[in-house]
Amino acid sequence: MSDPQRAVRELADDHVRRLAALDPILAGDLGWNDHLDELPDLSPDGIAAGDDVRRDTLARLAALPEPTDADERRCARLLVERLSAELDHSATGEPLRAVQELFGPPAGLRGAFTMMPTATEDDWAVVARRSARMPAALEGYRRSLEEGRRQGLFAAPRQVRRVAAQLRAWLDDDGGRGWFSAFARDAEVGPAVRTELDRGAAAAATGLAGLRDWLLTEYLPAAEGTPDGVGAERYRVASRYWNGADLDVDEVYAWGWSEFRRLRDEMAVEADRVLPGADAATAMAHLDTAGEVLVGGEATVARLQELMDATIAALDGTQFDLSGPIRTVEARLAPVGSAAAPYYTPPSMDFARPGRTWLPASSDDRYPTWGLYSTWYHEGVPGHHLQLASWPLHAERLSLFQTSVVGMVSANVEGWALYAERLMDELGFHTDPGSRLGYLDAQMLRAIRVIIDLGMHLSLPIPDDAPVGAGERWTPELAREFFGRHSGRSAEMLDSELIRYLGGPGQAIGYKLGERAWLAGRDAAQRRAGADFDLRAWHAAALAQGSLGLDDLVRELAGEHSGGL
Repeated sequence: MSDPQRAVRELADDHVRRLAALDPILAGDLGWNDHLDELPDLSPDGIAAGDDVRRDTLARLAALPEPTDADERRCARLLVERLSAELDHSATGEPLRAVQELFGPPAGLRGAFTMMPTATEDDWAVVARRSARMPAALEGYRRSLEEGRRQGLFAAPRQVRRVAAQLRAWLDDDGGRGWFSAFARDAEVGPAVRTELDRGAAAAATGLAGLRDWLLTEYLPAAEGTPDGVGAERYRVASRYWNGADLDVDEVYAWGWSEFRRLRDEMAVEADRVLPGADAATAMAHLDTAGEVLVGGEATVARLQELMDATIAALDGTQFDLSGPIRTVEARLAPVGSAAAPYYTPPSMDFARPGRTWLPASSDDRYPTWGLYSTWYHEGVPGHHLQLASWPLHAERLSLFQTSVVGMVSANVEGWALYAERLMDELGFHTDPGSRLGYLDAQMLRAIRVIIDLGMHLSLPIPDDAPVGAGERWTPELAREFFGRHSGRSAEMLDSELIRYLGGPGQAIGYKLGERAWLAGRDAAQRRAGADFDLRAWHAAALAQGSLGLDDLVRELAGEHSGGL
């Protein structure tokens, strides 16, 4: 029997189940493995089916009585905000021009295989069956792009060429047999399953090659002339989709510049500590060669695992409760053909699959540690892993929608992870030479994102005192020059980042905006509590709230909606 005190949360759980029935990848992310040999329908019909579920859930929510319980109210607000933002995003035609290296459907399809169980021969048989279905999934995706072309909705040529190159990298893996062959190469299986794995890998490669060729020979010529920037209306919708808030663009752009200038000054001071008399760029270049450098991806992943394990031990019982399944997080090498930025994948809801951080291989297989440590505080602990592995512990009190990837708001989780980087600096964890400069460089990366993401998509004016393009309006070329002057990241990384911002408008600004919200919420809670403020208790209560958009985050963190945090 349903509980009227949980009507909204039960509706939210039902929404998750209905979406998972349409999307086997989502079901697998949640740990529901009944359909792991299937792939989602990426065609216009599949997109429409998901939108129908969203509209139906909103209609059923509107028919419920106004909730009185705090958790019910939070869940209702999140449902309305997320589902409305997703429907608006779909209405602008974004799924019909979704060609992007990091956020696009091909990357999601390939990434699903890295999350699959592979411990037994039966597991590998499931992999084989799913691999064989790749051509059909890619054909559905192509039909959506065809519909976008029919409606005059295109991805920019820069994105198309990048995805075509990504597909080429996947196809070139394993001596030209492709990534799916490499993925299953070392599977310990009998002859029958091996045959099926080889057939599935060959089918997947055929589908990927066909998509690549179609993108280059048919889609790209039709897309020529499509601008990189998306303009004000698409940006407004995309920003709500990624951030859970409507922006005051002028305020955010001015604030991004103020953060850039603050960090530039702070980096100059830290650079002088690393190499007396040097500016930040010189000090970071010095650390790339004179600082500690790990050689080989496996050795670097092992060091990052040690870092996360040591961080868990140091923070447990002081800043956080890190008991139980949260203590397990794995460092892994990202598969060939991934974007250049590290990333994190959360655990399944039952923790059968652990949370994982992923390190993309560098072109020279060298990894200076000065720039890695703060990144792994962001990706692992106390960043993404702590937040996203904490949420499932509260799934019964909240809802699956609030505690899983389904209701996740990018700016919330990226803001928490950037807050986690700052917290580790506040706690004095940057003791290795250069590691604090690495932290500041990571902060600078996120501040620059605010400036150039807004600037490129909205063609904003560049201030007269800017070091690049003063008095002009932003273009990708000016943004790349600006980026290169003020970041210690590799050229490969910066090129990948620029493509990412152009292909995912509004996503990259959420890191700093989210951090600002988390800091504002902490400051407000501290003012309310005064001398009684307990940071460890505040962290625990904040992480127990599940997902929130930025419109709600500061008020909830301050305790303004719930009467106390």
